[in-house]
Amino acid sequence: LVAHAAVRSDAALMLLRGLTGVASAASFVGGGLLAARLAGVHATRAGLVLGVYYGGVGLGIVVSALIVPAFSVPALVPAAGADAAGAARAAARWPAAWAALGIVAFAATLVTAAATRALHAPPAPGNRLAPFPLRAFVFALAGYALFGVGYIGYMTFIVTLLREQGQPAGVVVAFYVLLGCGAVASSWLWSGLLQRHRSGLPLALLNALLALATALPVAWTARSAVFASGLLFGGVFLSVVASTTALVRHNCASAAWPAGIGAFTIVFAAGQIVGPSLVGLIADGPGGLERGFVLSATALALGALLAALQRPLAR
Repeated sequence: LVAHAAVRSDAALMLLRGLTGVASAASFVGGGLLAARLAGVHATRAGLVLGVYYGGVGLGIVVSALIVPAFSVPALVPAAGADAAGAARAAARWPAAWAALGIVAFAATLVTAAATRALHAPPAPGNRLAPFPLRAFVFALAGYALFGVGYIGYMTFIVTLLREQGQPAGVVVAFYVLLGCGAVASSWLWSGLLQRHRSGLPLALLNALLALATALPVAWTARSAVFASGLLFGGVFLSVVASTTALVRHNCASAAWPAGIGAFTIVFAAGQIVGPSLVGLIADGPGGLERGFVLSATALALGALLAALQRPLAR
């Protein structure tokens, strides 16, 4: 993240984004595996353990929503009639925002390392890994891939949509703070659901709620609808990730958890690649960005239908 502040070319930026994606995937799989194994130790609170891990992202969203505008609001919303020199000065504030995010992320890493040093999740029996039965989870994998398509379309373009609708910068910041707070609360909201069900029902329900949240700011442009969308989306989207970890944990032997969590992460990443491209392509055509959001909501709804077909594996 800090290195983003030092680059100016698109090629270098894309390289850094690619490296960030690789590191994020490794963190996601490794952290998810640790959370799944810790959930095995605390079986009666397994859903909450998984939710707390993934819901921690919400804290990062809140912090980022407060940090980035402090450095880059003038770059986000240039003054009317600003000259080229003024625009250049505004754009020059972006590197400071990247650097600030990197510093905060590094500090959070140090805190995490210190706080988790004493945690010891039990290893897989015999330290042997087992393959993941892909065919048995085809509906859940497909539903999760469509979650990746729909969720990333929303997260990528929601700020642009809000600005097109004339929402001021303060509303955008408040929207992201609400979204992050919803993500933190999701740990407790959905822990029981993740704990009780071994089928694709949690993934289906959460995808359906995300479809509703994605459609809200298109159907109603009132600020109350915008905030409701952010709060609902934040309160659901990370629990979708937690639901797939719970699904693997409920239905597979612990030796297959790494491969299972990795498989879900791969299809999720594929969806994240496809989503912004499709939404951006549609947004450039007739109907604009609103039609792109309809596509995201449709992908999430279809993902809900597919996930509902996922049945638990025989014990």
